[in-house]
Amino acid sequence: MKTYLTDFLSKFFGPALVLSLALSSCNDSVLEEVPLDFFSPDNSFTTEAGALQGITALHDRVRTAYYSYTEFGTMNWATHGSDLGFNGEIPERGSPYLNSYRDMTPIWKPVVDHWTAGFKIIQWANVLIDQLEKLDPSVFAAGEEGKNGYIGEARFFRAFAYRNLVSTFGDIPLLDRPVETAKADFVRDPVSSVLKLMEEDFKFAATYLPKQGQEAAPGRITQGVAWHYLAETYLEQENPESAVEAASQVVDGYHYKLMTERFGNRLGNDYLGSGDVYYDLFGYSNHNLANNTEAMWVIQIEPNVTGGKQISSAYIYGPRYFDIGLTPDGKKAILGNFYNGNYTGYNDTLSRPTGNARGTNFVHYYMWEGEWNSDIRNAKHNIKRDFYFDNPESTYDGHKIDFSLYTNPKRSNPMLDTCKILFPTFMKFHDPGNYFVDPGRSGGGVTHKDWYALRFAETLLLRAEAYLGIGRPDLAAEDVNKVRNRAHATPVSAANVDIDYILDERARELYGEEWRLITLRRTGKLIERVRKYNDNPMCPGADIDEHNVLWPIPQSQIDLNVDADFPQNPGY
Repeated sequence: MKTYLTDFLSKFFGPALVLSLALSSCNDSVLEEVPLDFFSPDNSFTTEAGALQGITALHDRVRTAYYSYTEFGTMNWATHGSDLGFNGEIPERGSPYLNSYRDMTPIWKPVVDHWTAGFKIIQWANVLIDQLEKLDPSVFAAGEEGKNGYIGEARFFRAFAYRNLVSTFGDIPLLDRPVETAKADFVRDPVSSVLKLMEEDFKFAATYLPKQGQEAAPGRITQGVAWHYLAETYLEQENPESAVEAASQVVDGYHYKLMTERFGNRLGNDYLGSGDVYYDLFGYSNHNLANNTEAMWVIQIEPNVTGGKQISSAYIYGPRYFDIGLTPDGKKAILGNFYNGNYTGYNDTLSRPTGNARGTNFVHYYMWEGEWNSDIRNAKHNIKRDFYFDNPESTYDGHKIDFSLYTNPKRSNPMLDTCKILFPTFMKFHDPGNYFVDPGRSGGGVTHKDWYALRFAETLLLRAEAYLGIGRPDLAAEDVNKVRNRAHATPVSAANVDIDYILDERARELYGEEWRLITLRRTGKLIERVRKYNDNPMCPGADIDEHNVLWPIPQSQIDLNVDADFPQNPGY
């Protein structure tokens, strides 16, 4: 069951509040009034049910913070500020998203929100770990094994939050116990210490979490997921030998496989007229299927269960096609669906996107060169490139939209036409025919399908990176080619595999799924590739400078830390 108890959290995550009342009597004795009941960590995590509530809370916090596309901009780690994308709706500086690194200041909202979200997860995990460690194993149905399983999942989330924070900010406070009182003397611990804690947490999780297929519910963390992030941590520690070993635990120790045959509810239901196994991976209700051997960690979204939610992926990633205006002969260009007696201007294929995450030309064109018609990930049902006029009153009805058709008058803003109004969109972010809310706007950009936090394809590409690090490009090519063979793409030779090739392949396979900024920092390629590929016409190269590899520490953290020095990152 998917159960998320967000309201429950606010009652006990943080220092416990105990109400006591001292009253003076006639003989000056002090009477203490003890409350009959209140929520606190001490009385909330005393049973296995309480432990499950705490784990559920962490799942919900991670889902909302990093995968909803609403809280603080998932695009800020997935595409923006990288070689893969920018905000097409507002490509100028001053956007609430990362178009220009010149906007990045210690008080910029994404900076503050990244910091706050990460440390909130760490605090919640530490509170839960601290309480669970005190419990007798007999509290759990599976005894010591069950206790360690819950602790392992909490430690996984602590390390997962540190993964983003240490990559983004560098030296940061290392907190392995709950902060129970007001504190103003935090210090910045070295990256190496944080990575060591992450290593220990992921190792513990890989040991005590359930194996693939034995998890208590869909979306729960399993051993293979912990091994994957342990491998990534080893790469951050410049230890590719151990990274190979950890990634190989995933590849050889479980039953993960790339999906190579069509499956799920899109069989016989190709909304765009064609499909393939890559298209099926992102179909509604396909993520949790038992025969989906590629899914490793799935964020639970689907609404037909307790705790179901929604994400705004279609809102963020598609073009604002509905803002095109008129046809070349002066008619409304897009009538859209007919609802409640009117044409809405929106369609059931793309819903209502905003252009907040426009891909770079590298994403849309360059990385497909030489494989345009063979790589299934570039097929018309996986990347929609063609858009059509939709109005029977126009002579252009059903014709492909081409801005060169506008001659008298010409289009007023060609830049926004291609940054905001029309650009290729990856259909993994959309869910044609499954927009369940806001029918007057074809769903309003909201989707309800589950989302991959981790697929086996990413583990293969991570191990390829590790193989490259130990001087085995032949084995790196083997892993890359497992992914490319599934895509019907031409195999790469060992001589042509370098870190840039692996980064290109990650973009082809994992666009919008991987944490791209973490990947680029880890490989030392952030500055180079952003300058080369981020072709925002208003902020070329995202205005990136050398010091932008790390983000600034929020000024509020520095100002409140009055009892210890808390230096700012260089350049801010």
